Amino acid sequence: MRKLFIKDIDVRRKRVMVRTDYNVPFDEEGNITDDIRIRATLPTINYLLDEEAKVIIVSHLGRPEGKANPKYSLKPVVRRLQRFLGEKVKVLMAEDCVGPKVKKQIEEMRYGDVILLENLRFHPGEEKNDPSFAAELASMCDVFIQDAFGNCHRKHASMTGIDGYVVSAAGFLLKKEMEYFEKAVNNPMRPVVAILGGAKVSDKIKIVENLSKKMDKVLIGGAMAFTFLKAQGFCVGKSLVDDSMLDVVRNLMDMSRKNGTKLYLPVDFVVAETFNAQAETKIVPYQEIPEKWIALDIGPATTKLFTEALQDAKTIVWNGPMGAFEFDAFSRGTYAMVDAVTSSHATTIVGGGDTDMAFHKSGKRTKYRLFLQEAEHS
Repeated sequence: MRKLFIKDIDVRRKRVMVRTDYNVPFDEEGNITDDIRIRATLPTINYLLDEEAKVIIVSHLGRPEGKANPKYSLKPVVRRLQRFLGEKVKVLMAEDCVGPKVKKQIEEMRYGDVILLENLRFHPGEEKNDPSFAAELASMCDVFIQDAFGNCHRKHASMTGIDGYVVSAAGFLLKKEMEYFEKAVNNPMRPVVAILGGAKVSDKIKIVENLSKKMDKVLIGGAMAFTFLKAQGFCVGKSLVDDSMLDVVRNLMDMSRKNGTKLYLPVDFVVAETFNAQAETKIVPYQEIPEKWIALDIGPATTKLFTEALQDAKTIVWNGPMGAFEFDAFSRGTYAMVDAVTSSHATTIVGGGDTDMAFHKSGKRTKYRLFLQEAEHS
């Protein structure tokens, strides 16, 4: 069913909540080091301002684990938004994202003002997709605009839960990204290769199933690779496995073979006894993961294998890091794939907040990131 677009509904002088992805990177002093995600949402915000709406912006930032934490406050984003929108637009900051004080602040706003609510993930109801939390968000607006493409795969209250309580539509950025994604996936230049990583298979099984029907190659990394390996009878030590998905994964591998899709799994890993930055590490083949060790990154042989698999690609779709790249010891696989992708001449789509963050930290850009930069001017 066709998704409603912002221009399909009446937003004039309405309370309009916009879900953005302002999960921006900061330096050690708390300064924003890359504001592309903020700039990319300006077409939607400016359209709503032209319609004299009350613009209520919501976003997450980092992983505060359901508790308020000043480290993950969105306050620095307000200053950057104000700079982009100019002195004629009043940009407010709320101390929370729900509650009586926030509702009162929205009621007192003038039409044509903007308010940024505090980090959604300060409340556990966001990531748990709590219906009561979703309903409370919806109660503060007349229309909900989704403009956070990188998070659309997440079943969170502000992503999927809120749709059941208020009229929803896609913003300019989401619409353009979806059109770009659909063209690349449904009518891609071939060969087309998908790189899939991250933690749980259950979070991405539908993505894997759909892509396996359309891709020429699928490269599986990250923690989700261990469910695939265990499904084939290999020992994966204490590595993260989604045991409930073992049969599903076996069926998926059979389906991939029938579809003629080449499925690549890691052939070696960086392993450690504990999950921390100072842990002792070593590199082992996938058949030799020690029983009490954890595999936390793909190894050098795998990065070479995956890089060679990308050599002839004309289109690349990437979602999910190759390891626990937040720690230097387990970041090499992800950054090696960043190098491989950015040096490729293929049209590239990068999805998912962690993958996107890896590109930000590497200081490199893909054709997809260039596309995002163009979106702010359209």
